[in-house]
Amino acid sequence: MNTNTILAAAFAATASTGLIYADAHKGADEAKAPAEAKQDIVTIAAGAEDFSILVAAIKAADLVETLKGEGPFTVFAPNNAAFEALPEGTVVKLLEPENKEKLISILTYHVAPQQIVAEDIATMPLATVQGSEATVTLDGGAVMIDGAKVIQADIMASNGVIHVIDKVLLPSTGEESTE
Repeated sequence: MNTNTILAAAFAATASTGLIYADAHKGADEAKAPAEAKQDIVTIAAGAEDFSILVAAIKAADLVETLKGEGPFTVFAPNNAAFEALPEGTVVKLLEPENKEKLISILTYHVAPQQIVAEDIATMPLATVQGSEATVTLDGGAVMIDGAKVIQADIMASNGVIHVIDKVLLPSTGEESTE
């Protein structure tokens, strides 16, 4: 449980950080060594408007301190559009205190307990902090994770890397939906 909380926080932080870094460094070499990154995943995410829903989810899941931790983490961070594509009312419901465990499970499914930059990604099963494996594939040069496309890669943070994705990943739990 503590690991899941940490990974979820890492995911949220990474997602936000990625967009901020990408906007501020367009055209720069985004695959710099992690030691060059000065901000952690959560700080980066919190500074990016397009991660406001992810940051709210990280806070609701009490994963902030975890994702600000040492890492390294790889966060596949859904942007706001990815959350908005979920069925109406899903995000609001997930943010309710009684759904905290489900939110933690979803968020930590977006986090790997290691740093993986884009050039090292290959078709493979990927162990997540949540405990399940996600499936990473390459589709015509695009990196996909469980059907979500990486739309911005290698946002470097002091404690890992963020890859922005276009869909919220849902771990297999035997349940049909998040509602």
